Amino acid sequence: MANQMISKIEGKVIILEREFNASPELVFQAFTQAEHLKQWWGPNGWTIPVCNLDFRVGGAWHYCMKCEDKNQGDFYGMESWGKSVYQEIVAPEKIVYVDSFSDAEGNISKDMPSTIVTLSFIKTDRGTKVVNHAEYVTAESVEQVLAMGMMQGITETWNRLDEHLELIQKSVK
Repeated sequence: MANQMISKIEGKVIILEREFNASPELVFQAFTQAEHLKQWWGPNGWTIPVCNLDFRVGGAWHYCMKCEDKNQGDFYGMESWGKSVYQEIVAPEKIVYVDSFSDAEGNISKDMPSTIVTLSFIKTDRGTKVVNHAEYVTAESVEQVLAMGMMQGITETWNRLDEHLELIQKSVK
């Protein structure tokens, strides 16, 4: 069973925490390697048909999420492009990046809020606690992403990560 996500909203910051039953090294790889990200990133019913990853300080991850689930009505066939630019990497402990909505060419959307994300990977008795500290420019930006269904999306995404980590560990045994 997936671990419960803990979330806190403090002004212009959203903090998400969740424990995964895998080593920090494996969880870190899942966030930093295209072959892993393609398997779990995005909410249920969405795939990653484009996943260009240059994982280094100053490098970027440019990707497209596409809804492949006909049961999602108007979302079916929709594409959502994103771009993350890496600012700091401390393997396997921390990644800092600026996360933005973009277009297919990688141009950052001026209409949507960007976020400074600090991902921490903390070893625990059971595996790894991931802490996602997302700082927006304003509290209004936080409200905007919450109204878009961000909490449901990230919960489904991290559930998919949990399943992906389980599958990887079963295939290694």
